[in-house]
Order: sequence, then structure tokens, then C-alpha cells
Amino acid sequence: MTVIPCQQNKGLKEQIERFAEVLKTEAHRLGDHGLEERDFYNSGLFRGAIERVRGQFSATTSPKREFVQHVLNHMQDRGFITDWDRTEGANRNDYRVRLPNNRVTVIDLKGCLDGNNTNIFERPTDADEFIIWSVCTNIGANPRRNAWSGIHTRLSAEMIARDQRVDGVVIWDMVCGTVGRPCPKLADAARITDIGPFRTPPPCIYVFPASIPDQASPHVSARQLVDVTMLDAFHQCFGGQDGEVNFVDFDIETTGNETLRRTTIRRASAVQQESEMTPIRRV
Repeated sequence: MTVIPCQQNKGLKEQIERFAEVLKTEAHRLGDHGLEERDFYNSGLFRGAIERVRGQFSATTSPKREFVQHVLNHMQDRGFITDWDRTEGANRNDYRVRLPNNRVTVIDLKGCLDGNNTNIFERPTDADEFIIWSVCTNIGANPRRNAWSGIHTRLSAEMIARDQRVDGVVIWDMVCGTVGRPCPKLADAARITDIGPFRTPPPCIYVFPASIPDQASPHVSARQLVDVTMLDAFHQCFGGQDGEVNFVDFDIETTGNETLRRTTIRRASAVQQESEMTPIRRV
């Protein structure tokens, strides 16, 4: 029972950790800085270079955008969506997609869900559907921790506290199905889809309820996949199987002045992960 089928590549994680240690101890041998070992590490040059590289990776969104563009173009070419556009720079969201049934889906693109950026979202008033799409390209990240942290710890708390409905989550990027993040869906290699320079497995889809739980309706269950047209389009276009779709339910209760919630994720007619009744702590 798992929140997401894939898991962290432990062998690769260990290699990353070993290489990081080598880099820390041998960095003074690299480059033409002309400093002795002690002077090199005391100078701040190493730390500054690491921070610069880290910042450059964090700021680089073009590969993520390229992946999304290829996905949406592929869906448009095959008639699963009608058209799509990037939103204006001042807009908090990222993409607007029009579907064949004339519904409008707004997509908010996120990185790894275990981060404060997941908490920052706003459902547009004119959106028929509002989707969070996680593009987490950090191969050292733990996909199961990220998925649960994003859906339960962050999204459910924000949705309930701010009455902001999210219709579903897609966890899917160009690292999925690679050596860095093996995908069990690709036990059958025929399930790979080629889109531009990328080879991708079917996405991981999480369908949310149609409403936010409140005192009048403390339990809300996920809708059917077909009720969220964009999620169904992802599923159909990229060869998803019905037993792979995740359904997310929420429950709340009030104890004194405190609101608690429970998150339940179901897949293939079985509960995959469920929280206790957890106080809302907005992080």
C-alpha cells in the first residue's frame, strides 16, 4: 500500500551522497583558483560556487516548461484538448486549457510537493477545473514523501482553511520512468509514450472531491475520474489503467476551537494511505 507506485532509487541516492562527500573534500583540487587547501575552504569560494549552482538549478524552468508544452501539444494533436495557452506573467497560475466539451481547466505548475510553494495557489473564479501539476525533477527526492506531504500536509490544510477547491493533482515529469526514478507501470514497455525528446510513462493522477468538507458535510469523497475532464484526458491520452487512478477523500471534525482533518487515498478499490485526524497546521 503506497501513496504513489514509484519509489526512491536508493542506490542512486547513496551514489549522490558519496559523490557529495568527495566533492566537499576534494573541491580544492578543481579549477585554477591558485589557493592552498586551507585558504580555499576559508575563502568562501566553495560555498559561494555551490550556492550559485543551486540557485541556477532552482531558477531554471525551461526543461519543465518544455515537457509540459510537449504533453499539451500531444494532447491537442490527438483531440483530447482543444487548445492551450500560457497565462500572463502577473497571473499566479501557469496554463489555461480548453477542452472539447468547452470547459476551461487552469493548471498550476509546481515543483516537488514537499515545499512551501505548494501552499501558494489561488483558484481562478472562471476556472471550470483547477489542477495542480507537480514536476519534480530532483532525482534525489523521495516521491512517496513528496506526494503525501503535498496532498495531506499542505494542500488539504490550505484547501480547508481558505475554502479553496482543487479538483485534482497530477504527479508527472521527464524523470519519471528513468533510472533515477523507475516506474513500475513500465513493466510493460509498450506503455511508454514518446513526446518530442521525452519518453514517459502514464501520469499519476489524484482525483479530489467536488466540495470542501465543512460542519454540515464533514465527509467528502472523491469524484469519478470522468467528472474532471482534464484528468480523464491525461489518463486516456497516455494509456493509464483504471486501477492506477487515485481517489482522495477528506474528513473533518472540530475539537474545541481546533479543526482536524483526515486524508484518505484509495487506489484499485483499496485504501493506500490514510492519516489520523490531524490538526490543521498551515506551514
